[in-house]
Amino acid sequence: MPKASELKKGFAIVTGGKTLLIKDIEVTTPGGRGGSKIYKLRCTDLATGARVDERFKSDDFLDTVDMNKRSVSFSYVDGDDQIFMDNEDYSQFTFKTEEIQEELLFITEDIKGMQVVLVDGKAVALELPASVEMVIEETDPSIKGASASARTKPARFATGLVVQVPEYIATGERVVINTTERKFMSRA
Repeated sequence: MPKASELKKGFAIVTGGKTLLIKDIEVTTPGGRGGSKIYKLRCTDLATGARVDERFKSDDFLDTVDMNKRSVSFSYVDGDDQIFMDNEDYSQFTFKTEEIQEELLFITEDIKGMQVVLVDGKAVALELPASVEMVIEETDPSIKGASASARTKPARFATGLVVQVPEYIATGERVVINTTERKFMSRA
């Protein structure tokens, strides 16, 4: 049983009789001496699909659920469903488009390192690699000699993702994007 301070995004916990998948963690430190950190967890209820917000002190103990991760690749779209295929046994996992809306912004045909999170044999989440390579579809023209400046401009990708990139980056360039922070990392 880990403490709240040891939890990470993507963990599944049991609290109040519900099994929750952690989507995001926000840490706040209250003012005053001796106040322990408070962990606000934005979760998804695995039974209903509803969004649930929970708050725990850093030293609260929580029950976690056994999870498996399987390496997958994007297969195809079927109406409102996104189909992913297991890279080892070729079984398929189906997600509703609205369930993985955020992740779809980073998924291209050549993405590598995606994993599906399984709780009790049921696919509950899609885990992206830490960074992905993407080609810029549209951005303002690059400015010659702008490499020394720290100014940025928006760049749009084929998936609909918009990220701030340095001024010297041009349309059609392949760049590396951090998937958790949604930030430009480098040229590919």
